Amino acid sequence: MRKITARMVGESGQMAVELAALAPVMIVVSLVVFNLSRFCVLCAEFDRVALDAVVAHGTAPSGRDAQLVGVSEVQRSIEESLPAGDVCRVEVSAEEVSAESGERLSLVPSLIRYRCRLAYTPWPSSILIAGISAKVPFTLWHERSLVVDRYRSGVVM
Repeated sequence: MRKITARMVGESGQMAVELAALAPVMIVVSLVVFNLSRFCVLCAEFDRVALDAVVAHGTAPSGRDAQLVGVSEVQRSIEESLPAGDVCRVEVSAEEVSAESGERLSLVPSLIRYRCRLAYTPWPSSILIAGISAKVPFTLWHERSLVVDRYRSGVVM
């Protein structure tokens, strides 16, 4: 039989204390890694989907106000293609490339720049532990822009 000494009795709870101190840190680090990997996957898919949507719906849009119709069609197409649900938000804006911007492309009056932005809110966005609530104070943004010719479908600059 093993003999129990005073030294062994004093150190018996050390591992439980270390685990209690380290567990919250491990949980936070794992949530950060999870959210960053999810954001990277969404950004890669967003880049592909946004460019496809702009080329498909941004050039030669149908309707009276072609630029606004193109923006809404591009945004709807991107939102339908992304699997993220409520953790991401898509914003699309369009502006004509003009001579005031000092760009080489400004000689052609029918060029439009579509800016597609992805806003990602990390999960969980709010947490309640022991009556104390905390919210995520930031949103991660990713932007993709593409210049297209409004009247010639498939012409991308």
